[in-house]
Amino acid sequence: MTDLSSALQLAAPELTLAVGGLVLLMLGAFTGEKSTRLISGLSVLLLAVASVLAAVGPLGTAFNGAYVADPLAVYGKVAIFLSAAVAIVLGDGWIHRNGIAKFEYPVLIVLASVGMSMMASSGDLISLYIGIEMHSLALYVLAAYHRDNLKASEAGLKYFVLGALSSGLLLYGASLIYGFAGSMRFVDIAAFATANPGPGLIFGLVFLICGLAFKVSAAPFHMWTPDVYEGAPTPVVALFATAPKIAAMVLIIRVLVEGFGVAHAQWAQVIILISLISFAVGSFGGLMQKDIQRLLAYSSIINIGYALLGVAAGTEAGVQATLMFMTLYAIDQFGFFAVLLSLSRNGRPIRKIADLAGLKKDRPLLAVALTILSLSAVGIPPMSGFWGKFFVFGAAADAGYWMAGAAGLVASVVAGFYYLRIIKVMWFDAPATEVAPDKSPLEAKWIALAAAAFCFPLVIVALTWLEPLTRAAASGVGAG
Repeated sequence: MTDLSSALQLAAPELTLAVGGLVLLMLGAFTGEKSTRLISGLSVLLLAVASVLAAVGPLGTAFNGAYVADPLAVYGKVAIFLSAAVAIVLGDGWIHRNGIAKFEYPVLIVLASVGMSMMASSGDLISLYIGIEMHSLALYVLAAYHRDNLKASEAGLKYFVLGALSSGLLLYGASLIYGFAGSMRFVDIAAFATANPGPGLIFGLVFLICGLAFKVSAAPFHMWTPDVYEGAPTPVVALFATAPKIAAMVLIIRVLVEGFGVAHAQWAQVIILISLISFAVGSFGGLMQKDIQRLLAYSSIINIGYALLGVAAGTEAGVQATLMFMTLYAIDQFGFFAVLLSLSRNGRPIRKIADLAGLKKDRPLLAVALTILSLSAVGIPPMSGFWGKFFVFGAAADAGYWMAGAAGLVASVVAGFYYLRIIKVMWFDAPATEVAPDKSPLEAKWIALAAAAFCFPLVIVALTWLEPLTRAAASGVGAG
């Protein structure tokens, strides 16, 4: 009983969200759509409580090593829960303005957060798969949430079909690893890999990496990303770009650095190759895009390439760099999507880059915010994007992968073109027709301005507490 009690105490964040999510589901079922705003507010509160429980809760392992609560898991969970809460705030206003308010929207995000939290605390291959599927099923539904919109339905279908393919790759890799190692637990797999180095485990690991690369939309497993980003509702895409990617990146660190640290020389080559392909696809693919959300999809591909450089380093500094990069990247992405949700003309959202013409006149404050966010994405110092790249390039260079870091710098220069094009259109192009803009939703406007203010100048102060937090999270990982 004592063991069960301590295990439940360790898993308090997930239990809180799971039970709370079911209660909110029942509340919505009995009260109908009129309770959507109430359920959204309670969902944000629930995620805030889960964040506190994760931050102050005990550390240790539970359920025979399948569940791990360590500094890395704590940091990942707090970032995931806060990102999910922001997505609910952005989405609540959007679904009401579009007349598709349903209480399922916040509940699905809460339930997805349970799966993402499980990913951050996975200690074996079973909990890894359960966490991935639990959050993926909710995300498939969210992608097609606007079911009367053909593009949203197409996005949900494509995401589901390709997600099933990636799950197959992941399961095949996991079964091979189990077959050779004789255990599901990462700790046991690491011990077996140390005592019995061989190609069998590496072969299984490659399939596992392919499945995980799909979840973070790393090339060449990115095929779902542009279409889903373009077709899914904007607040849902804001969620896709942040919380699931943080969860998957923490999981990749667990699998590779903790479970296969001894085989670093082998898997690092695969990760570096994926990074290089992501640089090429993300930078050159984005040059041709005219839709802003589709452009942000290619931006996400190249940015995941940067984050994977830290993982490839296989060191404590590399893990810290990845966590730092993903945190700063998530804030930047929320800023971009909040700006998009703030802009519309004649009731039609602004989706094309050309539609941003004249924004300096219509919305000067949002134009400044989007300029800061774009410069941050390019990596101009001292914006937050610069510091994220500074950490990952530094970790890669220290580990001997300076050529990959140089390739990342070249990709940044190429990608800089499409961010600078956004700035040019906003400030120097005249609108094709003079149309009065709609009033900006308050929640989206304030999130956009807050994200831009964080990117510069607040990031300079924020680094003084983010750096030690990420360092403490990385210190709990079995890295050299």
